[in-house]
Amino acid sequence: MNKWMRKTGGLFLWMMLVTLLACAPAAEEPTKKVLRLGLVPFETGEELLKDVQPLMDVIEKGMDMEVRPIVAADYAGVVEALKNKQLDIAFLSPASYVLAKQEANVKVLLKSKYSSTGQPHFFGAIIVRTDSPIKSMKDLKGKRFSFGDPISTTGHIFARILMKESGINPDTDLDNVVYSGSHDATILAVLNKKVDAGATYAYDKENKLTAWSRFLKPEEQKHIRVLAYSGPIPADTICASQDMAPELAEKFRQTMLAYTATAEGKALMRKLYHFDGYVPAEDADYKSVREGFAAAGIDLKEKLKKDK
Repeated sequence: MNKWMRKTGGLFLWMMLVTLLACAPAAEEPTKKVLRLGLVPFETGEELLKDVQPLMDVIEKGMDMEVRPIVAADYAGVVEALKNKQLDIAFLSPASYVLAKQEANVKVLLKSKYSSTGQPHFFGAIIVRTDSPIKSMKDLKGKRFSFGDPISTTGHIFARILMKESGINPDTDLDNVVYSGSHDATILAVLNKKVDAGATYAYDKENKLTAWSRFLKPEEQKHIRVLAYSGPIPADTICASQDMAPELAEKFRQTMLAYTATAEGKALMRKLYHFDGYVPAEDADYKSVREGFAAAGIDLKEKLKKDK
């Protein structure tokens, strides 16, 4: 081989090497871990996902994980997803937490703290229209009534307790019972006279921060009147799956506590949920809710089977 061939051959091999390197696929970035986060549908799913997106962004940044929010069709659906190991974190109502603890052994991390009272509890409320002839709980006999979800704390469990304490049997004394599936649907049913009364929630008993003040326009709110309030109920929770690594669960807890301690975090929580933020929670905090199921005559295991 002469000198020219050696030179051009070397050049050709070098050019082939450059071309192969250029065409080779780039090293893939490590896939970001996914945090599967479950939400109960206290309002319609599409609206809920839109409302919570700013909070999801905060969690994603704090955890350095992709957050995948999942709104179940109903409250029992979130419990089932936890039981079937399809969620890592779930935002749960008090009643659905109690059920999830029993069925999936979740660990409660946080409970919400309400801005109107500064306390980690809220109230059930049975509402009617302002112009309704219903003046007392006993007047509910023979009336049309809207519960929310079958395992909603205020939308069902504590409403049944209020009825029973007033001598009303919700299974036999009401003329027509519907389960709307969400608080906003129940409130609209009352407002639009689809039902005579309904069960929802309030953060205080002064009519300052309520479910209807959240979901209705100011001119519509004046058409809603409270017939009865429940006693204080432990606040909503955030829980971790029993399979979630303890260090990840703690990182999530610290992310939420740190963010909701800031002015920005408090403002977002007030805008989304009408509460200030979160405080640490323990399972013992929800003893009264377990007792509430019994007082309402509801068996936890049977309720989950029926709602599947």
